[in-house]
Amino acid sequence: MPINDIPITDLHGVGEVLAKRLLYIGIKTVRDLVFYFPRDYEDLSVVQPIAAAQEGEKINIKGKIERINTQRTFRKRMAVIQARVKDETGALNVVWFNQPYLQEQLKVGDELQLSGVVKRDRYGLSLHSPVYEKVSASRELIHTGRIVPKYSLTAGITQKQIRYLMKQSLSRVLPIADFLPPEIVSTYSLLALTDALRGIHFPENEMHFEQAKRRLEFEELYVAQLMAQCIRKDIAQQTAPTLKLHEQELQQFVSTLPFRLTNAQRRAAWAILQDLEKTHPMNRLLVGDVGSGKTIVAAMAMWNTVLCGKQAVLMAPTEILAQQHTQYLEKLFAHADIQIELWTSRTSKEKKQLTDIQKKHPNIIIGTHALLQDYARFENVGLVIIDEQHRFGVRQRKFLKEHSGVHTMMPHLLSMTATPIPRTFALAAYGDLDISIIDEQPPGRKPVMTRLVPREKRIVAYRWLQKHIVNGEQVFVICPIIEESDTLGVKSVSAESLRLRDVFPGVRIEMLHGKMKGTEKDAIMENMRAGKIDILVSTSVIEVGVDIPNATIMLIEDADRFGLAQLHQFRGRVGRSNKQSYCLLFTNAQSAKTVERLDALTKSQNGFQLAEYDLKLRGAGELYGTAQSGFSPYFLTSLQQPELIQETREAALKTMDTNLITHYPLLQEKLNARLLDVHLE
Repeated sequence: MPINDIPITDLHGVGEVLAKRLLYIGIKTVRDLVFYFPRDYEDLSVVQPIAAAQEGEKINIKGKIERINTQRTFRKRMAVIQARVKDETGALNVVWFNQPYLQEQLKVGDELQLSGVVKRDRYGLSLHSPVYEKVSASRELIHTGRIVPKYSLTAGITQKQIRYLMKQSLSRVLPIADFLPPEIVSTYSLLALTDALRGIHFPENEMHFEQAKRRLEFEELYVAQLMAQCIRKDIAQQTAPTLKLHEQELQQFVSTLPFRLTNAQRRAAWAILQDLEKTHPMNRLLVGDVGSGKTIVAAMAMWNTVLCGKQAVLMAPTEILAQQHTQYLEKLFAHADIQIELWTSRTSKEKKQLTDIQKKHPNIIIGTHALLQDYARFENVGLVIIDEQHRFGVRQRKFLKEHSGVHTMMPHLLSMTATPIPRTFALAAYGDLDISIIDEQPPGRKPVMTRLVPREKRIVAYRWLQKHIVNGEQVFVICPIIEESDTLGVKSVSAESLRLRDVFPGVRIEMLHGKMKGTEKDAIMENMRAGKIDILVSTSVIEVGVDIPNATIMLIEDADRFGLAQLHQFRGRVGRSNKQSYCLLFTNAQSAKTVERLDALTKSQNGFQLAEYDLKLRGAGELYGTAQSGFSPYFLTSLQQPELIQETREAALKTMDTNLITHYPLLQEKLNARLLDVHLE
């Protein structure tokens, strides 16, 4: 039976109940288990003499059972197994609670490997419920006496269970066919896949683990880079309308702006306008820090598209942002003969509304991603701009080609994001896109004053806040969760909004969170924009780019729960007028590392610097919210290694040049699966 098809119930010890628990963490087959990688490791390979045992310290020992017996507690009648374990340096008491079966499994004379924290009880120094294994020449240790893997679990599954099942699984499926071309394995001195899987689950030593980790990081990035090259190749073979540069008209347009473009804006606009002149579709990501002026760059591309007699379509993630874009562009093009239409309906009449809009033959259509409906038919689309969506899948591209009004051509595509992306991360995660980065802020913008507020200053901060509210200014309060949680111990939106009503009587307070319906969220944000709310308590769902000039204060509870890039995004919701704005960071965390990380936000207004800092400190998974989105942990750790990114990029280009993919069906299969997962959204 192929390893993909071996059910997990084929393993010894897996019944119906355990199979259901394993399925909860995504394990259905033996292969699923083999590729379920550890989240952490514990080095128990160094054996210490029993004489070295000290109270409160963790110790790894090997010794023989000198005596063992079972007692029962008087009140709870709980079985207590007591043993005395001895080596050549001394002896130590070992106690297990409520595990009576150990009396049958362990005998005097058995040699054990044990690991646990030394405690002092009435019998002296003891190990209470330590991890243990019998030492036998015929049996390999998997729980002690080595580098021990630790896995993410769910209720009802123990580390011992999953390690036992993992050992069985590896013996069932290894050796396993390697999908990497031998040329790549050899050139970059990589472990074979079989050795890497052994080394990542049960490494022989630290070097074996590091080699296995490097192999898995390399393969993840390599496949990602190959995927990017395949998409690039596919796009290069498509045709797009050639949108000639109307330089004179663009210069005139720029001269009418009430501000000067930054050099970064000029560079980004030039790259985009050059792409639009090509015969194959543009596929570019415009990355700009909060307030850096991405929209004006996009507007220049739209203006040039209209001058070429083509339509431009702008898709925003929410209706309120679509409305905001419409108002901005109408103001920007007030003196030009441009017709702009907004599609905002959420009703059953939306099909008719879109049809009516299309009959007007507008130059620019603005709406949400609901524009990608089967009944959408555009007249002559030359450019599509996606706001705040990094990925645009194969299916959506095909839709645009079929519905753009020019069936033989694919429109040019520009994606925009305000999420600061370090260049190394962008190269690896978005290698199929050309990337323009606006890393300058327009002159004259007041920096948002950011302060880390100690617990004892909370009351003072509230008094200061009250004065600003009385002066007509508005406040955002961000909390990590919606409902109160005893286990997390952090502020929730529901509880905090109630508490703030007591702190600020008479102040108009509302809350906003992700479980609300879209219409409800939009209504609340519209009320905030209209000045009908003084304090808005929210989770992280507040949209990037929402423009509320009168909101001058951002207060973030449990700020340590967020990455610096995300905190910087929150901070960007204020500071959108000539008023001085503020960001207050509240945290109960006491560690020096946490304080240092949050302090970085108070010293820098540069989102790219903060993103680089957080990438090194916290990792890509936490920074970009990809930890639970299907990415391998080894893809995420690889993003912090510029040299590895360069190597895998080089390897991918080499593979494409020599057409290695066609010679290795397993590589083609893996690549096809990844393309399906990531791009057919």
